[in-house]
Amino acid sequence: MEDVARIVDSAPWKPRGGGIRGLRWWIGGLLFASTVINYIDRQTLSVLAPQLKLIYRWTNQDFALIVISFRIAYMLGQAVLGRVLDRLGTRRGLSLTVLWYSLVAMATSLATGLRSFCAFRFLLGAGESANWPGATKAVSEWFPRRERALAVALFDSGSSIGAALAPAIVLGLYALFHSWRPVFLLTGTLGLLWLAVWRWLYHSPETHPLLRPEERATILADRLVEQRPSAAQSRARWIDLLRYRQSWGAIASRALTDPVWYFVADWFAIYLVARGFKLESSLMAFWIPFLAADLGNFAGGGASSWLVAHGWPVGRARKAVIIPGALGVLLLIPAALSANLWLIAVFFGLATFSYAAFSTMANTFPADLFADNAVATMSGLGGAFSGLGTILSTYAVGYLADHYGFRPVVLGASVVPLLAMGLVLLLVRNTKYSGQGIILKI
Repeated sequence: MEDVARIVDSAPWKPRGGGIRGLRWWIGGLLFASTVINYIDRQTLSVLAPQLKLIYRWTNQDFALIVISFRIAYMLGQAVLGRVLDRLGTRRGLSLTVLWYSLVAMATSLATGLRSFCAFRFLLGAGESANWPGATKAVSEWFPRRERALAVALFDSGSSIGAALAPAIVLGLYALFHSWRPVFLLTGTLGLLWLAVWRWLYHSPETHPLLRPEERATILADRLVEQRPSAAQSRARWIDLLRYRQSWGAIASRALTDPVWYFVADWFAIYLVARGFKLESSLMAFWIPFLAADLGNFAGGGASSWLVAHGWPVGRARKAVIIPGALGVLLLIPAALSANLWLIAVFFGLATFSYAAFSTMANTFPADLFADNAVATMSGLGGAFSGLGTILSTYAVGYLADHYGFRPVVLGASVVPLLAMGLVLLLVRNTKYSGQGIILKI
């Protein structure tokens, strides 16, 4: 505690007026808002897809090319920008990337056809790819270990909330303007509003002018107990990280589950239309999988954090959520076989609830397993492999949907998380390297 007191006393800025109570949760709320906006920007195209397919006479494979353009940039961006964020820092790195993708989202209103949509989506994917590495890094900086899963659940739930809000916002704007172009322009401005708040509120815990001394002491004391290496010790190259089995377990936890979520996020509107339902009259059912995913984020993060607070080792607490999470995705099977809109929505909802609980653990692994200056790099690597899996699966979805319909796609998506579960149980565990260098004990 003497070390903590020395750090607090040496901070260049002192809290003014007592500071903000529970500031770390305000930071978490800001990360949640970033994820909501991130998803509204990317979902704008998915919601407008049925209209754009008619206007430009796209097939499902044409639409898949647009989605893949985003995914290629997203995959490459996560690998590169994760490392950039570890070098630039969370505040500066997220400031630049949110500015980038907000401007690109607005510029998409200038698209004129398949090629230009592919180009704009590629640029959007490059900017949006920094959100998860940056948010995970912020969580590792601001939250004690016992709260990290819940903090990750908070920001990660923004993906489902953003996806749930997007149809109402996008279809409302489309109905108002009778054109798709103003929709991209207006949704893109949300990130610029967020950026102003971010620049004001976010600083590191060591130097934040509005952080109360007792909260600063709590955050920094947890770092000492956890024995996180210093910045100089924790720098790591990609090749260094890939030497460890824990890295491959963390990568598998995302690469084999995220494509399931992106299938729902990118294709669910088209899936419902293909099943014979009119999207404008199916909004309540459309929301169910996304709202269920939001609940799954908090259920998984809350359960795991409760177990850690009650003395469970971190690794065991994470796996206790991952096992039922993987099994729950099997409920996509009855969804594929049902013809009733509400049954389809409910089974999809139960599956996305389970996926989201699993995903919260997967997004927590980089902060659990790696030193501070490797967190965003590792999160980016996981996102890059996730992006590769999503690119391959997106092409497969387009091809299968055009030639065989969506049923084999949904059935396949239901079983892949079981492989991810098996690899996590096998690879994510303490080894002789744990507690040394960049690898932490769990």
